[in-house]
Amino acid sequence: MGIIVSDFMSLDGVVQAPGGREEDTDGAFQHGGWSMPFFDDTMGLVIDEVMGTTEALLFGRRTWQTMAAAWPARAGDPFADRMNEIPKYVASRTLTQDDLEWSNSTLLPRDDAIGAVRDLRDSVGGIQVMGSPSLAAQLIQNGLVDEYRLMIEPILLGGGKRVFPDDGQARTLELVSTSTSATGVLICTYRPAGG
Repeated sequence: MGIIVSDFMSLDGVVQAPGGREEDTDGAFQHGGWSMPFFDDTMGLVIDEVMGTTEALLFGRRTWQTMAAAWPARAGDPFADRMNEIPKYVASRTLTQDDLEWSNSTLLPRDDAIGAVRDLRDSVGGIQVMGSPSLAAQLIQNGLVDEYRLMIEPILLGGGKRVFPDDGQARTLELVSTSTSATGVLICTYRPAGG
């Protein structure tokens, strides 16, 4: 299965702070929580489906910290229990392994996180990247993403963090499936063309 980048995305490509106002205010981002009005049962089913095939999660520092602050307190809910029990790998230049108190979290080597991800991709079935736009962009640049699950929401945010690298390189994708939620969200699965 490889690495799946799974993101809530605005129509203009922004993935920053979909879940809450204070989630990520870098760059004076003012629209935190923008995704919540569009969330519905259809999107929940897609998230459950992806989690059902996920064997490990891969995060950048900020997304890991946001998730680690949210999910342990929600224990008892089946999705929260899955988030808490699944192996989690974290790419960070500032955290130490001792900082990773959320269960089953492992810090990737600072000096070669991409190499460690490449090794994980070869040894672990399905690895899901949630959020983590900087890390996702690096994975895309290194040809390590096998699938994109994008929930493209009917909103223009006018700026913010994006998941796709701005490096001038064209990357052709193949549309594998698409559906539309009742709130107008396009749920699209893409894979790199030719394999």
